[in-house]
Amino acid sequence: MGIKPISSIEGFLKGEATAGLMLMAAGAIALVVANSPLASTYAVFLDLPLTVGAGTFALSKTTLHWVNDGLMAAFFFLVGLEIKREVVAGELSTGAKAALPVLAAAAGMAGPAAVYALFNWGSPDLRGWAIPTATDIAFALGIITLLGRRVPASLKIFLTALAVIDDLGAVLIIAIFYTDQLSCPALVASALCMIALAALNRRGVRNCAAYVFVGLILWVAVLKSGVHPTMAGVITALAVPANTDDAGESSLTALEHALHPWVAFLILPLFAFCNAGVAVAEITLDALTHPVTLGIVLGLFVGKQLGVLSITWLAQAAGWLRLPSGATAWQYYGVVLLTGVGFTMSLFIGNLAFTDPEYLASVKVGVLGGSLLSGIAGYVILRLSYRPAPATDHHPGAIQ
Repeated sequence: MGIKPISSIEGFLKGEATAGLMLMAAGAIALVVANSPLASTYAVFLDLPLTVGAGTFALSKTTLHWVNDGLMAAFFFLVGLEIKREVVAGELSTGAKAALPVLAAAAGMAGPAAVYALFNWGSPDLRGWAIPTATDIAFALGIITLLGRRVPASLKIFLTALAVIDDLGAVLIIAIFYTDQLSCPALVASALCMIALAALNRRGVRNCAAYVFVGLILWVAVLKSGVHPTMAGVITALAVPANTDDAGESSLTALEHALHPWVAFLILPLFAFCNAGVAVAEITLDALTHPVTLGIVLGLFVGKQLGVLSITWLAQAAGWLRLPSGATAWQYYGVVLLTGVGFTMSLFIGNLAFTDPEYLASVKVGVLGGSLLSGIAGYVILRLSYRPAPATDHHPGAIQ
């Protein structure tokens, strides 16, 4: 049996849009706090050491690391569920549906990486090339919801599918390029956990708790292995069964329903609060003109649209695909601009690429600046390009 959709696309988009508005609010609060008398308290909160477990199983990390390495694993778990749902029965389930968002996502990741590389070629700072590559689905859809019916549903679906593929690309980038020294025993333990997850799936186990339990063990093993622990979330999600039962429900949709509110309204806002705080004093002329800052800002604002528009033009010229139905070229361009809103994943990758506070300040300024430019430009284009259908007067006896 096939997977039952999580809900109507309108309901899903509405939930993501609300989460995007909360992300904006949390980021704004972080900026205010970081530039207020509470700045020192904010710094102490981020560096507060927290220990979970005891003895051999004790894990000690700061608040910031627990949020980024621990709670964000739940975010990546949700991302994995969304990717699997879209591939099984969503906008990525057939070649025809997936063609445009897949091509656009791939080019939309290559473009920003190339722009960043132009500013940082031959420098160790090239390590941050992946920072501007991903689109923040919640933030982008939060902006779209402000436009109401001005944006066709087909474009919202396109943006959602593109962002899901972006997330998958970011997951692969983190696994391949941001993994340090590896521990063979921990990797063996991780492999055993993955075998256990596959076995649960093959046996048709529908108990969500079984997957979560093995997933938690996998998270610890991956953390100890040297690979970033958020990978455990995606791997666990891909093992969750997508087939429905006699009542039309699946373990995948049940987990997605249960997890989405926690991720959207607690974990992501907390992540934004912990990572978006940048003091105005850190935004010096040097910081604004630093190659890392410029690479991120222009990667998000220029690289994204160049990549997506170039591949769209080539694909249209070759007759491979057409724009989403009901959308004008200008409306498509407005949504393409919104793909440059790269808040959550960009900040996340920035924390993996750099540890120096000076560089992290440049990352934050670059991500906030590029996302703000992309969001404002996309909003303006979409608002100005909307043309309501002309009203028609119907009179008795008129030909209908």
